[in-house]
Amino acid sequence: MNRYPRNMIGYGSKAPDAAWPGGGKVAVQFVLNYEEGGENCTLHGDAASEAFLSDIPGAAQWPGQRHWNMESIYEYGARAGFWRLHQLFTGAGIPLTIYGVATALARSPAQVQAMKDAGWEIASHGLKWVEHKDMPEEEERVAIAEAVRLHTEVVGERPRGWYTGRCSVNTVRLAAEEGGFDYVSDTYDDDLPHWMEFGGRDQLIIPYTLEANDMRFATAPGYITGEQFFQYLKDAFDVLYAEGETGAPKMMSIGLHCRLIGRPGKIAGLKRFIDYIQGFEGVWCPRRIDIAEHWAKTHPHQRWDRPSQMTREDFVAAYGSIFEHSPWIADRAFDLELGPAHDCAAGVHNALCRMFRTASEEERLGVLTAHPDLAGKLATAGRLTAESTSEQAGAGLDMLTDEERDTFTRLNTDYVEKHGFPFIIAVRDHNKASIMESFHRRIGNDRASEFAEACKQVERIAQFRLMDLLP
Repeated sequence: MNRYPRNMIGYGSKAPDAAWPGGGKVAVQFVLNYEEGGENCTLHGDAASEAFLSDIPGAAQWPGQRHWNMESIYEYGARAGFWRLHQLFTGAGIPLTIYGVATALARSPAQVQAMKDAGWEIASHGLKWVEHKDMPEEEERVAIAEAVRLHTEVVGERPRGWYTGRCSVNTVRLAAEEGGFDYVSDTYDDDLPHWMEFGGRDQLIIPYTLEANDMRFATAPGYITGEQFFQYLKDAFDVLYAEGETGAPKMMSIGLHCRLIGRPGKIAGLKRFIDYIQGFEGVWCPRRIDIAEHWAKTHPHQRWDRPSQMTREDFVAAYGSIFEHSPWIADRAFDLELGPAHDCAAGVHNALCRMFRTASEEERLGVLTAHPDLAGKLATAGRLTAESTSEQAGAGLDMLTDEERDTFTRLNTDYVEKHGFPFIIAVRDHNKASIMESFHRRIGNDRASEFAEACKQVERIAQFRLMDLLP
C-alpha cells in the first residue's frame, strides 16, 4: 500500500466547538519548561556541554569539557528565574503546567515542592534535556520508561502528560505505546487538541508552540526586548479571542523557560501580557491536564473505517459504485499515495477523479454510457442503481406527467443519437424545470464539448454521492 502518513487536513474547515468551561472564548495555557540540571553536561555523563537555548550567542558544544558559563546560565534559571516566575503566576492565580525533565526535577527538590504546593501540573519533559533524533528506537523506549520511573519517584505520582521537545520521528508513537499518558504534546500542528491512533491506543494530542515561546529570545530571528514578546503574545491573543467571539474558540499555548523569561528585562513583557488578558471576560487559563480531561469528556475519540486504511477489497466495495457501474476507478485509486487527507469526501473524490481523468477516452465513454437515461425505461422498470433512483427522485423525475415523460424520452433518444452517450446532469444541482432547460440547451452542442461537460457532471455526481458517505 502506497500510503502517506502525514496529516495535512486535520479538522479542515469545520473545527469542533471546543466548548471551553464557562463559555470561554479562548484557552490560554502557560507551560514552564524546567530543564535546569537535566541539560548536556559532562557531570551528567554526557559527551559534551550544552549549546541550546541560552543567552550565549553562537554557543557550541564543548566535547569532553564542562562549560562554566553555560552551566551558570542554566543555574540562574533554577536559582532566580524559577522563583520570579513562581511569584508572578501564584500572584496572578494562574496555574502552570511544568514540563519537567526528570533528572532536573531530581536535582531541584525545593522547586518541585513549590510546584506541588501551587497546584501546578508536573508533566514529563523526558529523562534528560538532550536530543532524541538519533536515538535507536529501543533506546528511546527505555529512556521514556526511565523518565516515568524517576519522575514518579521524585514527584510522588507519575506524569500524565509528555513532551520531549528535542524528539525523534518515533517519539509520539513510543509515548503513546507507553500507555499511561493522558496527552502527548510533541506536535505543533493545530490550535486545538486532536486524537491519533496507534494500534489499539487512542492518544490525545495537545499541540505545543515554538513561536509564542520565549525560546525566541535565544534564537534568530527572535525577540530582543520584553516588549516584543508582549506584542507578539497580544497579537496572537487578539486574533484567537476574536475567533472565539464568532463561535470558534481555540487554544493558545505559551512556552516559557526559567533561565530565559526569568530574567528581569524579559519577564516585564510577560507581566504586561498577563495584565492584558485579565482585562477580558471568557479567558480560561488551565493546566494542560485540565484541557486533556475536558477534551476527552467533550470530544471523545470515535474510530471509523478510514479510506486510507482500508484493504483494496473494502475500498472498492465502499467506493466502487460512486462512478456508475465502474469499480475499476476505485481499484486504480487505491494504488495512489493516499493518506489522512483522503479520509473525507473531498479526498476520496479527488483520488477517484484523478483516475477517471487519466483514463482513456474509451474508458471514460464506458462510464458515460453506464449512466441511465433521465426518467427513461430503466427508471420506469425500477432497474436503476440505488444512488440513481434517489437522485432522480430528489429532482422529481419519478413523478412526471405523461407529457413530460414523452418529452424526456424524445430528448433522450435525440441526444444519444447525436452524441453517442446519455444526457448526464447532476440532478441535485437542479429542479425539474432547470433540468429540462439544460437538456434543450446542451443537445445542440458539438460532441467534444458535450463529452467534456458530461465528464464534469459525472464528477459532480460522484462528489454528491461521497458527501453522503464521508465527512
